[in-house]
Amino acid sequence: MAYAFPGAGALDYSPCSYAGSRILFRGPKADLRVPFVAFLGGTETYGKFIPTPYPDLLEEMLDIQVANLGCVNAGPEVFVREHALLQAVSGAAACVVQITGAQNVTNRYYSVHPRRNDRFTGPTPLLRSLFRQVDFTEFSFTRHLVQVLHAHSQDRFEVLAEELRSAWVARMKDLLTQLKCPTVLLWLADTPPPNPGQRADLMAEPMLVDSEMLAAVKPLATTYVEVMPSPAVRAKGAEGMAFGPLEAPAAVRLPGPAVHYELAKRLAPVLRQLI
Repeated sequence: MAYAFPGAGALDYSPCSYAGSRILFRGPKADLRVPFVAFLGGTETYGKFIPTPYPDLLEEMLDIQVANLGCVNAGPEVFVREHALLQAVSGAAACVVQITGAQNVTNRYYSVHPRRNDRFTGPTPLLRSLFRQVDFTEFSFTRHLVQVLHAHSQDRFEVLAEELRSAWVARMKDLLTQLKCPTVLLWLADTPPPNPGQRADLMAEPMLVDSEMLAAVKPLATTYVEVMPSPAVRAKGAEGMAFGPLEAPAAVRLPGPAVHYELAKRLAPVLRQLI
């Protein structure tokens, strides 16, 4: 069963920061002066609603401290600007980089907030020209934006989608190039990466990322791991998650503790070879 709590803050995420960054990560804070494994990623890596997320499970399995640098709703954009943080992460024994969606990157058509990448901060003239009938003042979040634009015109949306894919590849290359430690590129999804050229499936996560994009960035990582939870594990759903009644819709869309445990078991032997 899931653990229901009366409101937000049911879990103590012990927020902390590293290397002077303004971003708050999940604690407890790691001591980066001694051996550690770093984890960069989005909501899944942060472990929202998860009492013991997969980085913490790996800390127990590998007997080495971890620095959980997951950031809720982050894309690669949030990390590439944090040069001091990435320099500190480069001292890790290894770093796992979770693949996140392509909708949360600044591009030629729109910009996103530098630290809260799911926040849409404004269209460029190119986007206004592509979707002349759309009032962009109604959007605050990138997911809402792309869903509405896709509904307006799938053909025109594909023009935007190609730009998002190109911008994502550029940011991921920038991120992986800045990391000077062994890196594990992690695909966590229900299905394998889709083939390029397919119509955008906005229900699939990571959104708009395909196998061609991954092929472009894989050479910059030490190794690549695909984790697709087994049907039995996915069936456990939100069992063991901690959330309040109003948070249930968001919680059920995220991998539950059983997925985190399966993911940790898959990553443990990979990281043992690197550290």
